[in-house]
Amino acid sequence: MSSNRRSQKANLTNIKKREYKNMSESNLKHLERIKENIDKSKELSEEEKSNSVKHIEEWYAEDKAWGTFINELAQISPKVEAILAEMGLI
Repeated sequence: MSSNRRSQKANLTNIKKREYKNMSESNLKHLERIKENIDKSKELSEEEKSNSVKHIEEWYAEDKAWGTFINELAQISPKVEAILAEMGLI
């Protein structure tokens, strides 16, 4: 692979990492808004609120764990990073 091609691929990978980070941050913002609105709801019982918040916190942890996993996996080798980029994961 030429030097120029590697540089283009590295730039694409960096853009995709930022996109994943932004997507993840966007997801977290949505989860926070949902959580706040559920908490403020007068229609939901305390049990419904509690169950909803529990699920939101689980989704938050999963989203954060997935991002960490993908980023650490990509750091193993440029070849692994290229595979993940080709799959659209970063």
